[in-house]
Amino acid sequence: MNILITICARGGSKGIPGKNIKVLNGKPLIGYTIDVAKRFQEKYENVEIALSTDSDEIIRVAEECGLHSDYKRPVSLGGDTVGKIDVIKDIVLYTEKIKDIHYDYVLDMDVTSPLRTLEDMEEAFELINADPNAINLFSVSEPGRSPYFNQVEQKDNGYYNKVKDAGTVLTRQSAPKVYDLNASFYIYRRKFFDLGYKGAITDRSLIYLMKHICFDLDHPIDFEIISFLLGNNKLDFKILK
Repeated sequence: MNILITICARGGSKGIPGKNIKVLNGKPLIGYTIDVAKRFQEKYENVEIALSTDSDEIIRVAEECGLHSDYKRPVSLGGDTVGKIDVIKDIVLYTEKIKDIHYDYVLDMDVTSPLRTLEDMEEAFELINADPNAINLFSVSEPGRSPYFNQVEQKDNGYYNKVKDAGTVLTRQSAPKVYDLNASFYIYRRKFFDLGYKGAITDRSLIYLMKHICFDLDHPIDFEIISFLLGNNKLDFKILK
């Protein structure tokens, strides 16, 4: 079984400038993802790790963190309007060509959501490997809000109502179970990229529910929060467990 781990890190960032290589508790942010990717690589045979970036600086920092890359993302796949699926597919095709190999799975790890463990990825991989009909899997967390009770959107008449109609459901406890996508990692069967999907949510997606806190770093305050948690040993789990 051949597995490709992809780490996609664009150079530009509007929310947190330079966030992919910003130092977090003594280590560049991308280093946390590289470290756990290497741990996964040690546990499984035939695993490659590939970096996709448009930034020479990110390539340099990744090299310092132990990940060499001779690939640079094409200009056509740069910017913040390009879908990530196209970005991942390009590095998959490139790596398959230069390695003369065909991968069975692609494990994409998001640099800006580093609160993942090796155990998370192992358990998630077992889930998708056990379901031959599943096309992909993504990590999720327990939700902070329910669309059946706590989220509203503008409707066709211009007024606002709940995102989901609760119908006869009167309590949050009895509402259908929902989850937050935490953007930490995604596992794709290789054929996913040949079927024309443009997003990670498909008609044959599985989820992996994380048992611990996990969130994406979108705003400067997110970076401050995670810096505090790591620097003061406030996490109740080890990232590299």
